[in-house]
Amino acid sequence: MKRSGFRLHISKAGFLILVLVCLAWGTLAYLFALSPLPGIPSFEKAKAEYVKSEGILLDRNGEIIHELRIHGHGRRLSWTALRDISPALQSAVILAEDHRFYHHSGIDWISAGKAITEIVRSGHGRGASTITMQLAALQDNHLKPSQSHRSFLQKIRQVRSARAYEKSWSKQQILEAYLNLATFRGELQGIGAASRGLFSKEPQGLNDLESVLLTALLRAPNADAASVAARACVLAKALRLPLQPMGIQAAARTTLEKPYYVRPQMALAPHIALQLFQEARDHGELPASLACTLDGTLQSFAAESLRKHVLSAQSRNMHDGSALVVDNRSGEVLAYVGNIGEQSSARYVDGIRARRQAGSTLKPFVYGLAFDKRILTPASLMEDSPLDIPAPGGVYRPRNYDNEFHGMVTARIALASSLNVPAVKALNLVGVDVLVDSLRRFGFEGTQSPDFYGLSLALGSADIALWDLVNAYRAIANRGVWSPLRLVPGQRSDIQRRVLSSESAFLLSDILSDRESRSRTFDLESPLSTRFWTAVKTGTSKDMRDNWCVGYSDRYTVGIWAGNFSGEPMWNVSGITGAAPVWIEIMNQLHRGQLSRMPPPPSGLVKKTVHIEAIAQSKQEWFMRGTETELVREASGNAIPKIAYPTSGTIIALDPDIPPDAQQVFFEAKPDGNGLEWVLDGEKLGGGADLIPWLPKNGRHLLKLVDNRGKELDTVRFEVRGN
Repeated sequence: MKRSGFRLHISKAGFLILVLVCLAWGTLAYLFALSPLPGIPSFEKAKAEYVKSEGILLDRNGEIIHELRIHGHGRRLSWTALRDISPALQSAVILAEDHRFYHHSGIDWISAGKAITEIVRSGHGRGASTITMQLAALQDNHLKPSQSHRSFLQKIRQVRSARAYEKSWSKQQILEAYLNLATFRGELQGIGAASRGLFSKEPQGLNDLESVLLTALLRAPNADAASVAARACVLAKALRLPLQPMGIQAAARTTLEKPYYVRPQMALAPHIALQLFQEARDHGELPASLACTLDGTLQSFAAESLRKHVLSAQSRNMHDGSALVVDNRSGEVLAYVGNIGEQSSARYVDGIRARRQAGSTLKPFVYGLAFDKRILTPASLMEDSPLDIPAPGGVYRPRNYDNEFHGMVTARIALASSLNVPAVKALNLVGVDVLVDSLRRFGFEGTQSPDFYGLSLALGSADIALWDLVNAYRAIANRGVWSPLRLVPGQRSDIQRRVLSSESAFLLSDILSDRESRSRTFDLESPLSTRFWTAVKTGTSKDMRDNWCVGYSDRYTVGIWAGNFSGEPMWNVSGITGAAPVWIEIMNQLHRGQLSRMPPPPSGLVKKTVHIEAIAQSKQEWFMRGTETELVREASGNAIPKIAYPTSGTIIALDPDIPPDAQQVFFEAKPDGNGLEWVLDGEKLGGGADLIPWLPKNGRHLLKLVDNRGKELDTVRFEVRGN
C-alpha cells in the first residue's frame, strides 16, 4: 500500500485485507451494541444539571433585572426549548449533520458504510457521527478525543451511548439538547448564546441566511469567514434556499470578522449584580440567581429619567449622573443607578460609590450640631456679608448662589436658602474637629483630619460618596438615628446609633421643607417644590464640577449626583438645573398614590411667637425647650467675643528674605473689650482689648480667647511655615 498525492493505491490483496478488517470491526461493534446499554441521565436531569455562564439578579418581586457572566468555562445562556428555535435552523442542522436523524436508532449504518468506502477510495473522508452520537460525546467527557480523533474504543462507547439515548429520549429531546450543548463559535455554547452573540436576536427569530451560517459553524467553530461561507453556500443549495453566494459571503464576513458580543436580556443593575455575585464568590458560594432589594420598575424609571435629563444637558457639558433611592424605615435600597449606561463617558464607573466634593449638602450637619449644642436656634440672627477665609494658596471669599449678600438673616433662612457666609460662621462656632467627628458618625467614610479642611468644610470641601450622603440624610429623616443601608432582602443589622437629637433632626426637616425661607435663593416654585411634604437640599461644588440634590419624604430618601466622571466643569449648571429635575421626577413617581406628611414634633420642642428686631418681623418658630425667646435682636457690645484673626485653619507663611522682626502678626478679637485674655499654646500673652502683636514661630499653634474668670470663649488652630 502506498500514497500518491492525496489518493490511496492498494493491491487486490490489500483491499481484501481491508475488507476483512472492516468486517471484524463491524462485527465487534455489533457485539458491543448488543451488550447491556450504559446508564445515561434522563432528559429532565440533563436540563437540571445544565449550568449557565450567566448569573441572574432578581428584584424584590422575583423579576429578572440583570444578567451577569459569573462562569468562565464557556458562554451559555438559558436553556432554549425546541419550540423556541427557528424551524429554518432545525432543518439546516438536520440536513448538514444527520439527514436520516428521524429514521435511525442512534447509528446511521448507511452513512458509516459510505464513510469507510470513501476512506478506502480516497484516503480521507468525513465522519459518520449522528446527532445522537454527538450529543453522547457532549454529555460524557470520556468520549472526548484525546487528540484529533477518537480511539476505536471511544467510538464503540459512543455508539452504545447513542443507542441508550435513543431508547430513553425522544428525537425532539435529543435535538433540543444537542442544539443547547453544541459549540458554535469560540466560547459560544448553545444556540441561545450563538444567536444573541452573533446576530443579537433570539433563536426563534433566525432567518434562512443566519441559519445556514450557524449550521456551517458546527463542523468547524473557529473556521475563517471564507470557509464558513463556502460550507453555507453548499448547504443553502441543498436546502434550495433563495440565497446568493455573494450575499452569504458578505454576511459571513460581517458576522465573523468582528468580535461577538452577547447582549444581556436585562441589564438594569450592573453595579449591584457585580457586587452581590462577587460577595457570594468571596463566601465560597456562586448560585445561579440572587435576590436583591431593588424594585425593577422603579430602577427602570430612575435610570430612564436620569439618562434623559443628562443627555438633554450635554450642551452644557454634563455627561454623567447617578441616582439612589432608599426606604427610610428599613434602609433597603430600592433603586441604584450608578451611571446612565452605554452613553455615559465611563460606563463602568459607579457614580454612587465614587467620591466627589460635597458642595452645600453638608450644611445641614453644621446647623444640626449648632442646634444640638444650643449655640444657635432657627431664629438666631447671622450676618451674611463678605468674609475672607484662609485657604491653601491664598484667601477664599465665598459667594452665594445669587452672587449677592443678604445682610442680617435668621439661621432658618441661612440654611434654607443655602447662604455660604453664615454656614462658615456657624462652623466656626461649632468647631471643625467637632463636625468631622460628627460626619464620621453619620457614616461618611474617608474623611480627613480637621486641619485638612479648615472652615471650608462648611461649604463642602470634603469628598463624599452619594451612598454615604443619602444614608446620612435618611438618618435625619429617621429622627437622628443612623443604621446601614441594605441590598439583600431579609438582611438584618444590629448596628444602630443616634447621631443627632430628635429635636435637632426635626428642626432640620422643618427648615429644609420651608419653601418661603428658601425663596431668598430659590423661587417658591422650583424643582424642589413637591405637592406633598419633602425636605430637600442641593449642592454645587467649586467651578460647577458636581451637582447634588438629596432629600426625603416621610417614606423615602432620594439622592442625585450630576456632573462628569472626568471632573471637568459643567457650564452654567447648578443643583437646581442639574440634579433637582431628576430628584423631583423620582419623588413624584414614588408618591403617585400616597401622600407624605411632616413628622410630628418631639416633646423637647416648643413653638413660640418671636419678634426678630433686625428684620422687623414676628413669626412663630420652633425652639428646643429652654432656648425659647420672645425677642431676637442684632448682637450688641454684650455679644460673646470671638477671635477675628487668625481664623481656624490659617497658614502663615514666613518670607526668608524679610527680617523676622518685620513679620509680626496681630491677634484680633471682635467685639473687643476689657477682661479678655489671649492664651497661645497654654501661655498667656496679654489682654484682648487691643490688637496683640506676636512674632511667628514655625509649627502648629492653638490660640484661645478667655474671659477674666478663665472661661474659654473661642479657640482656633493655625500653622506657621517658613524659615
